[in-house]
Amino acid sequence: MPRPAALALALALGAAAGLVGCGRAAEARCATDQAGWVRCPAAARAAAPSPGGTLLDGRPVDAAAWAGRVVVVNFWGSWCAPCRAEADDLESTYRAVRADGAAFLGVNTRDERDKAVAFERGRASYPSVFDPAGRVALGYDLPPNAVPATVVLDRRGRIARVIRKAVQRATLEPVVREVLAEPDAA
Repeated sequence: MPRPAALALALALGAAAGLVGCGRAAEARCATDQAGWVRCPAAARAAAPSPGGTLLDGRPVDAAAWAGRVVVVNFWGSWCAPCRAEADDLESTYRAVRADGAAFLGVNTRDERDKAVAFERGRASYPSVFDPAGRVALGYDLPPNAVPATVVLDRRGRIARVIRKAVQRATLEPVVREVLAEPDAA
């Protein structure tokens, strides 16, 4: 009879292997461009999970607020140097595209609430989910398995792009505008 700890480890490793396999299958449906960004054609897109939980300010997440909009989801931590480097570019991209129908949502991961709130203050005018255990990323068919990572969702809530490194406005804004310009029925 297996020991409980060994059994738990085996189950955890099996679950992790399943998550990795799902990500690989999803990436096979999509293409990685020269910049290393994953681009999914409309017919191959998987639905993104609805982020649950609470925002950094303690309010519950209202996923309905993003329905029908292109959503840029950025995974970050206050402890992450590349996250600090991209913060101004994310904010300026958000300000440039929000009137055109794009929304932004941060996902603060592996962090402490006080440090995350202090980091976000004055840097981001869009909300962030507090996700210290990193559970939000686990729901993605194409996992944003790095921090920082940015996922662009189309108007139907499907994963259009995955960027697993820091972004700059000069490269992110055209991608967001490209997804904004897609027909809704695609």
